[in-house]
Amino acid sequence: MATSAIRVLVVDDYEPFQQFLSSRLQDTSGVYVCWEASDGLETVQKAEELRPDLILLDIGLPQLNGIEVARRIRRVSPGSRILFVSQESSADAVQEALRTGARGYVVKTDAASKLVEGVNAVLRRAVCRSEVLWS
Repeated sequence: MATSAIRVLVVDDYEPFQQFLSSRLQDTSGVYVCWEASDGLETVQKAEELRPDLILLDIGLPQLNGIEVARRIRRVSPGSRILFVSQESSADAVQEALRTGARGYVVKTDAASKLVEGVNAVLRRAVCRSEVLWS
């Protein structure tokens, strides 16, 4: 692993999808999955401990939903960028997620084709929304 690798925390409570996200990122040059989490409280703790560069975050999580997780991460690891990857596709859900300070949103059904593009957009500091930019 290169020292300049982008460190990513992957968060989803459905393990097969979590593994899918991690495997997609492992195929991306310069990206290193530093941790995988499956619930909101663990995510906040690991974000504070690891200070990852990027967090892929689902909304529907046990113990603490992704929206509240994002708000807490803003306090404990303000340098971490957040990209939501969620099945929620309503405009209200996307807007609420982005109001937390998240830099992007990819709908899970678009993840196979749009995840890497979304990650790159967030790392370039652009705001991305899969259903708006990549429909």
